[in-house]
Amino acid sequence: MQNLEYYQGARMLKAKVPTYDALMNPVIQALKELGGSGTIEEINSKASELAKLTDKQLEVLHDEGKGSQTEIEYRFAWARTYLKHFGLVENSARGVWALTAQGSKTEKLDEKEIINYVREKTRKNKVEQDTFEEDDIEQSWKDELLQTLQKMEASAFERLVQRLLRESGFIQVEVTGKSGDGGIDGKGIMRLGGLLSFHVIFQCKRYKSTVTPNQVRDFRGAMVGRADKGLLITTGNFTKEAVREATRDGAPAIDLIDGDELVEKLKEFGLGVKIEIVTTEKVAINQEWFLNI
Repeated sequence: MQNLEYYQGARMLKAKVPTYDALMNPVIQALKELGGSGTIEEINSKASELAKLTDKQLEVLHDEGKGSQTEIEYRFAWARTYLKHFGLVENSARGVWALTAQGSKTEKLDEKEIINYVREKTRKNKVEQDTFEEDDIEQSWKDELLQTLQKMEASAFERLVQRLLRESGFIQVEVTGKSGDGGIDGKGIMRLGGLLSFHVIFQCKRYKSTVTPNQVRDFRGAMVGRADKGLLITTGNFTKEAVREATRDGAPAIDLIDGDELVEKLKEFGLGVKIEIVTTEKVAINQEWFLNI
């Protein structure tokens, strides 16, 4: 009975999140306000602002049992995919999305026209699965990696973060993990250009859910007077209030790394992640050759 109520509640929350087609215009307008290009994070943030989405809408998870992707991120991905195949946006290998010449000239989109065009195009080419696999593949490896991280022992996850920080340029990185230490899991020194050094205290959270502002405040209380900066890393994500709390005026700033950013960093440094280039054979038939043999 409790499970039924939970899933009904989750469906009700998702129903309040705008559909992917309703997000197409905000995505285009966001790119225009960003100067014609932007990262996924920048586009989603600006488009969410333009669409006047509430914090509750932004925090609904797509699938709590599989990674930290939110429902709005999932729907933004589909909106970008349709816009790309309609020729309004394009993306680079580094994950930067930009308006095409056609997209720059477009003021108001007809979402139904875009949907009908793209679906007809994929139907004719009979490659609908291939056409939309880009975002699916991107999310599938991230989900798999996040689930793997969430299954790790706490001490192993802390050692992984230690290795990641070293790869990122930190020195003297230590894992402390002492009980009663305010949740501090380790410390290190970040050197910039060989001239400036910052003492950093970090905390690791193997979460499937969200990190709250209270947890950010607790971490800040533990780090005050002991480091220049704080770094809070989670396999889940942060509520909007937690993000605001981390950068609150007058308080020591805390940098946040959510699950999506964490797996991207692991991929960047090749830590437990191997990029495989898969190619498929394509056979072209020269009909004229057969006719003239």
